Amino acid sequence: MPDTKPTRGTLAEREPHPMAEEALCYLSRIPYDKLLQYQGVFASCAIEGNRVGEVCGETLGRLLDKEPVSDRYLLGLAWMIRDMEDGE
Repeated sequence: MPDTKPTRGTLAEREPHPMAEEALCYLSRIPYDKLLQYQGVFASCAIEGNRVGEVCGETLGRLLDKEPVSDRYLLGLAWMIRDMEDGE
């Protein structure tokens, strides 16, 4: 039977990624009206079938509605918005 003990670099089941809290802090520093603009951008992309727009738009909507969001969705959203901010 294989050893299932996690290694130091492996997250335990239900353990959040250590950078998820930083990603949430980053997103919380963005003004609310700017987040609504991003939600509109994601919605426009989603209409065209863009998967990033679909996932990020739904994730942002859950955050704005104060619903639970998993760390991988949170990290993806923060990374996408950061890229968009850097491109302005």
